Amino acid sequence: MKCIGYFILNIPISTSFFLLYICAYFKNINMKRFFKIFLVLFIIIAGVVYWQYPRLNIISGYAAKDMCSCMYEGHRNPEDIKQTDTNFSPIDIAEYQIDTTSKTVTASVFGLMKRKAVYNEDLGCQLLKNNNKYSEASPFPAPHNCPPPAPYPYGHEAQKDTVFSNIDYKKLQQAVEQAFDPEGENKLKTRSVLVLYKDHIIAEKYLKGFNKDSRILGWSMTKSVLSTLLGIMEKQGRIHLNDTHLFPEWEHDERANISLKDLLQMSSGLEWDENYEKISDVTKMLFLDEDMTLAQRNKPLQYPIGTHWNYASGTTNLLSRYMRTNFYKYQDYLDFPVRELYDKLAMRSFSVELDLSGNYVFSSYGWATTRDWAKMGVLYLHEGNWNGTQILNKSWVKFVKTPCGHSNGVYGGHFWLNAGGKYPDVPKDLFSLNGYQGQRVFIIPSKDLVVVRMGLTDGSVFDFNGFLQGIISALK
Repeated sequence: MKCIGYFILNIPISTSFFLLYICAYFKNINMKRFFKIFLVLFIIIAGVVYWQYPRLNIISGYAAKDMCSCMYEGHRNPEDIKQTDTNFSPIDIAEYQIDTTSKTVTASVFGLMKRKAVYNEDLGCQLLKNNNKYSEASPFPAPHNCPPPAPYPYGHEAQKDTVFSNIDYKKLQQAVEQAFDPEGENKLKTRSVLVLYKDHIIAEKYLKGFNKDSRILGWSMTKSVLSTLLGIMEKQGRIHLNDTHLFPEWEHDERANISLKDLLQMSSGLEWDENYEKISDVTKMLFLDEDMTLAQRNKPLQYPIGTHWNYASGTTNLLSRYMRTNFYKYQDYLDFPVRELYDKLAMRSFSVELDLSGNYVFSSYGWATTRDWAKMGVLYLHEGNWNGTQILNKSWVKFVKTPCGHSNGVYGGHFWLNAGGKYPDVPKDLFSLNGYQGQRVFIIPSKDLVVVRMGLTDGSVFDFNGFLQGIISALK
């Protein structure tokens, strides 16, 4: 298939004409018939190129960005990345040029549509456009401060050994083991599982090649991180859920009445296509746009405000821009997540990559270890309180886990919910951070549980209901 695509996209039409002409000459094909055959082939080839060529930009862009991030943010081997993270259609047709000196990755499809991603330790990996590069003189986020010594989860020291009499540890271990592929299989593709009960790790397992220090991309789990940062700003009195008139571009039409709450609940009514199977609003934003906050900001209203739920990554990046406009200095925007969330929760592995305009890509590009992702769950399990310090107002936590209208009980304020019974054998008070390919941080207050699963398969392959039910059943 790869060879056929290469032929179609790279052999000049004149060469094809010449080859067909030679065949016609030696096989005595009637020249009139020959030209008809050539015309049909030309139309087919032109159609394929016209239809597929724009997709190559997305394919090579995804491949370059993912390879770069997995190598330099996740500290992984390129061959392993190609065999796992990018080993799915159509991304698997991409070819790579990796320069470890300049820390760049260039990807292309049949030699066409080359896209380059570059890594900067302070900014993460950025997908370049038109050979642009983020200025080396640009501000960088503040470095992490060393957290005070404390047992996990409130620090990085070893936790005290604790055995709970109400836990069937054998049953718990079976539930965790079943989340991973048996040796020789590659279906579930789970990379890590972590279970915390009453703030103690009671189960933890990693796929070979991963461990407690491996940073893993959370994809859309990063959306919930943005919601948390806005919650911190709300507690500080800087913003309010009912704020409207959010952007100057909206002042002359109905969009001025969109509230912060509407955006957080994905109920703004703004037009958006979240389809990863084609060239859509989301794929163009992530792999073509230099400023990822503009895509949603420039969209018109498709529905009356607050009457329609539509999951949109563009909305999250728009909120990232809104967050940025609430700081007088750009450097304060860069430093805020580090100082007010990551450091306070001792999440020293946590980072979010920037777009080429310097905006945090909270829709998709958050990196952390499994243990640090779990700390987000612990914060919400305790209603915004972190080891005695109230990071979020309890009212904000209540807001994010309250179903928004028209979502059938599956969505709150940038968090996913079980209020509608999506997981029938799991308590309905469950809410979670969800990301592409089955990244999850589940919070179950009624069971005092936080459960993390990281991997490469979503709910169509991985049975999250059975997985959670097995863990819960181990609690007597």
